[in-house]
Amino acid sequence: MIMSDGAGKPQVVIVPEQTNITSGTEVQEKLILAARVFSDLLKPTFGPRGLDKMLYKTDGTTAITNDGAKIVAELMVKHPAAKMMVSMGNVQEETCGDGVTTTMLLCGSLLIEANILLKKGLHPLTLVEGYRIALKAAKEKIAEETTTVNKERLLGVAKTALRGKGAETAIDLFSSIIVEALSTLSENRESVGAEHVTMFKSGLNSIHSSRLLKGVIVNRRVLMDNLPNNLVNPKIAVLDSDLKIRSFTRNVEIKITSANQLDSFVEAEQERKQLIANAIINSGANVVFCTGEIDREILYLLSDNSILTVGELDSSEVENIAEATGANIIDSIMDIESSDIGICGSIDWERREHTDQIEDVITIDKCKEPKIVTIEVGGSGDVSTEEIIRGLHDSLRATSIAITENEILLGAGTIHSQMANSVREASESEPGRARLAMEAFARALETIPATLVENSGGESLDRILELRTASRENDIPMGINIEGFVTPTKDVWHPRSVIEASLESATETAMSMLRIDQVISSRGD
Repeated sequence: MIMSDGAGKPQVVIVPEQTNITSGTEVQEKLILAARVFSDLLKPTFGPRGLDKMLYKTDGTTAITNDGAKIVAELMVKHPAAKMMVSMGNVQEETCGDGVTTTMLLCGSLLIEANILLKKGLHPLTLVEGYRIALKAAKEKIAEETTTVNKERLLGVAKTALRGKGAETAIDLFSSIIVEALSTLSENRESVGAEHVTMFKSGLNSIHSSRLLKGVIVNRRVLMDNLPNNLVNPKIAVLDSDLKIRSFTRNVEIKITSANQLDSFVEAEQERKQLIANAIINSGANVVFCTGEIDREILYLLSDNSILTVGELDSSEVENIAEATGANIIDSIMDIESSDIGICGSIDWERREHTDQIEDVITIDKCKEPKIVTIEVGGSGDVSTEEIIRGLHDSLRATSIAITENEILLGAGTIHSQMANSVREASESEPGRARLAMEAFARALETIPATLVENSGGESLDRILELRTASRENDIPMGINIEGFVTPTKDVWHPRSVIEASLESATETAMSMLRIDQVISSRGD
């Protein structure tokens, strides 16, 4: 870019010559095209009949998924508009854990509808104003249609988040597991989240053998074959340190001048180890978990007293064990008190000789008041099991939000169709050109039910017109069923915040793009 105050004066260079500046309606067209490509990429994955994407990563590994958040996270995006879409999707995933694909589709549709009006000469700021009014009307409809949670609806939230994903083949089993897991946790914690449910891949049988454990599972080698197993109602000590005599922090030389002195030194060391073992024995603990190493002699002393001892655990594993069993994590075994001891219903460990697994599977189950629970996912396929776990995590996030907020909305395109009708009604009282933008907003909202129809193999235009009429004439909420037909909506629920956050993010991102009037590229493209 160059500037000159008149002939004869040298030009002033502001930016390099290779800089490319795009202005006017061409800016919006380019941004909208990029956003449309991005939303079209995710469109076939949406809904219970959505298809999967195979992601081939730069490191040579592959993943098969229809999870919008996973796809967005793996894409290497360069276009600035696409980066805005990715940022929007990441915010939705971090906030709600679900609704990323819905957000992408809505944003793309809002921009596509805006492009039609821009070409007809509507000013971008008029579009922005119309979208803002429409958003307010849509949110008022959300508040009107919000209902509370009960057990049946909570199962509906869990099932809705699982549909169209790998876990759907055992949807009844997994939805009941998720609701039971979160209900158990809500009795023992003030706030419940997906992070309080751990996942464990059993690598055995099928996904139908999956189960809920009111405790945790850890993979660690049990150091002696004769250590006790299949313990019932064991008392548990949890230690965040080594189970051995602590080493000197500095190098020390001890000069021994006689055999008696050597014997005394060895005896003192033995006595110290016996004191450590006695502290555990006297505490009444049947099981000890620690983060550090275990001295062999102490291990033998505990084994003689039928005490199971497992060491070299991660800090997170120790914390989970303590949360599940109600034990207090202690720094020194010599400080242990009876109040530090936890308890569970059973502990068993299994050595799977027929596999290449080095560690043993240690299962802590039937805890009375667990603050951590575990879903053991059956099935031996690594890629498919990972996709199932992703689906379970999404469902846990959605269901935990529903429990916490106690506010849910009907899905299956029902709420989006209802919002579209409300926006159309609100547009009738708008005298200016913003009315055109509000009507465009309503059409964009109908993209959600239209995509459900399209992915089910139906004719989207006919079904949307039918749904639009049915939503106005029926008191019963109407939506799109799994076959792509308009029917009364049952058992399809979303947390209110997932729908509301998705709508707000999509609208704000679309309005931000519409407000851009110049793109300045220093790369020249």
